[in-house]
Amino acid sequence: MTFRRNVPRIALAVLGVASGVIAGSAAQAQTKMLPPASQMPIVNIPAKPDLLRVCASSANAPYSTADEQGFEDKIAKVVGRAMNRKVAFVFTNRPAIYLVRDLLDKNLCDVVIGLDAGDERVLTTRPYYRSGYVFISRTDKRLDIKDWQDPRIASLHNIAVALGSPGETMLKSVGKFEAELNYLYSLVGFKSRRNQYVQVPPNKFIEEVVEGNADLAVAFQPEVARYVKASQVPLTVKVIPDNAVRSDGTKVPQQFDTAMGVRKGDDHLLDELNNAIVKAQPEIQKILEEEGVITLNSKS
Repeated sequence: MTFRRNVPRIALAVLGVASGVIAGSAAQAQTKMLPPASQMPIVNIPAKPDLLRVCASSANAPYSTADEQGFEDKIAKVVGRAMNRKVAFVFTNRPAIYLVRDLLDKNLCDVVIGLDAGDERVLTTRPYYRSGYVFISRTDKRLDIKDWQDPRIASLHNIAVALGSPGETMLKSVGKFEAELNYLYSLVGFKSRRNQYVQVPPNKFIEEVVEGNADLAVAFQPEVARYVKASQVPLTVKVIPDNAVRSDGTKVPQQFDTAMGVRKGDDHLLDELNNAIVKAQPEIQKILEEEGVITLNSKS
């Protein structure tokens, strides 16, 4: 999927390869306004049997950062260690949605961390965690919104969602999107999505709620976990049940399995990664807990 990641979750839709799952997904999803930045030179690291080259974006906090302190950077390192391989990050300053097309498919790196399980562009590993979208509100507001059927949503003042995300789909479904449109575009500096990739920086969702500009934010929980954790204002976070449907009855997925992706045909590396994920799972879980990620039972 992708509105994430993320991020890769958003990416698929942006790159025009959306499937039914993708259409309802998140993905990775974040708020920086991404400049039409020129691509920095990619460091060419030759492939070696004892090396795991990780495709990474330096503009993808909290997933990956140039100083390798993103939580998926840390996961890559423990998995590499479980494979007895040294990890080398191959960074681009472009959004993570381009990692598969611009790096993996060109054999500049070996694996993309943090894709939706089943991403059709690649071979995906077994999931190493499952999480989902959440409602975030100030605790002192006592909203305690638990699902999209809550009638109070209609009367809320400003709801922050990522454009193109399941949140946008559900705002349309409950008849709230038109009223929120101007506010939503203000989150990305009124940049149009036409012919460019724009996204709301993940910390922006939290800032909007903390400062009272929005009554509610809807975000992919791993993407905002560290900002919720760091907030000086108590926040209430509720995982959205995976039963949301559009007005026409079509399901809008709210929860996703996260996996790693390798090039199609690279079955040997896929097997290695699957074995390493099992071996490193306790360390992966510890990293997720330290980040503040809410993990759910996997359905895969």
